[in-house]
Amino acid sequence: MLASLHKHLLNDYQQDFPLSPTPFLDIAEQLGVTEGEVLAAFQVLAEQQMISRIGPVIAPNAIGNSALVAMAVPEQDLAHVAALVSAYPEVNHNYERENRFNLWFVLIASDQAHLQRVISDIETQTGYKTMLLPMLADYFINLGFELNLND
Repeated sequence: MLASLHKHLLNDYQQDFPLSPTPFLDIAEQLGVTEGEVLAAFQVLAEQQMISRIGPVIAPNAIGNSALVAMAVPEQDLAHVAALVSAYPEVNHNYERENRFNLWFVLIASDQAHLQRVISDIETQTGYKTMLLPMLADYFINLGFELNLND
């Protein structure tokens, strides 16, 4: 069961995270706790894998270049290849899909040449080809969700 502070952090700051030099202090003041308590609570949420990161979501290609990439990886190599792909700082996230192209990831680089170098390196390191999936249309899906704070 989550503590009230954890629930508030997860619920109230999914989309309205303070943009200031002291965001954790701002949150603490809004919730009536200390900055240390906020930082400790976020650490617990990260350790429990309830959050993976705190950071902005930037529209594709608004800064640098981004690409959706797919790979067809044999099941026995999937975990290993996914770990290799995730180790690249340019990889935003990856996920498994039920398809011949079963490993998908989003890659972000400073420019098209950098993007191509990373893709080439991933192919060399993994031994598998990639398929670039260019964005034809931009859709926004709000991934925020309301937590029931009464539990």
